[in-house]
Amino acid sequence: MELTTLEYRVEGPIAEVTMCRPAELNTMNKAFWTELIEVFKAIDAEPSIRAVIVASSGKHFTAGLDLGWAGATGHDPDADAGRAREAFRRHILEMQETFNVVDRCRVPGIAVVQGGCIGGGVDFVTACDIRIGTENCFFTVQEVNIAIVADVGTLQRLPHLLPQGLVRELAYTGRRFAAAEAKHWGFLNRVEEDHGAAMASARAMAHEIAGKSPLAVTGIKRVLNHGRDHSIEDGLEYVALWNAAMLQGEDVPKAVKAQMARQNAAFADLKG
Repeated sequence: MELTTLEYRVEGPIAEVTMCRPAELNTMNKAFWTELIEVFKAIDAEPSIRAVIVASSGKHFTAGLDLGWAGATGHDPDADAGRAREAFRRHILEMQETFNVVDRCRVPGIAVVQGGCIGGGVDFVTACDIRIGTENCFFTVQEVNIAIVADVGTLQRLPHLLPQGLVRELAYTGRRFAAAEAKHWGFLNRVEEDHGAAMASARAMAHEIAGKSPLAVTGIKRVLNHGRDHSIEDGLEYVALWNAAMLQGEDVPKAVKAQMARQNAAFADLKG
């Protein structure tokens, strides 16, 4: 896998995906939007991976969309207006898929945020399951500041993570949402002193998750995501069907035996 915007490594059951263009503030250029899909498909396909850490290099997590690239993706002014707009709609849907694969990934994603997490960065981290930030980190729903409507996930996922009034304030004003406030509202699970401490915290959490039954963890994620997107009644039916189908293997007896013995169980990887 040849990557230009991301570094991808796997150590034991933990994958790490790191944005690696600090000189460009990790802006999301053309290559980013396809490379992230490629990486998360690889994670999904590797049964030994049980958690993924999403991080970045440099002073800031990301300054968001590469406006130079975005501005160069204009359309032929002589093209039929309806056809040009339909093509642009498909372009937006393709960009949405980049973060949909993070949301759908069978293993939990832990985002580690330092400095600014702006525009598309908010789309990215809201598609993750857990967020850990540094004391100096902040989030900005930047799109309103350039007179567009955020269109690749923030306005759909953020209302499930923050109160409606606060979501609307952040989206309407484009103001900074700093670490302390984000922790207060539960958007950040933890706040650490610096990037090194935040990465250490994420790795410890990832290894704790990796010690659980991978069948149970992927089931929990599927059921939580289904419940987020459906009614309570639909969600209850879904989890009943999931457990009826999946609770037939060795993980439950192993887990119960380990709990009774006050030991840690060893669970087999999922099948590839």
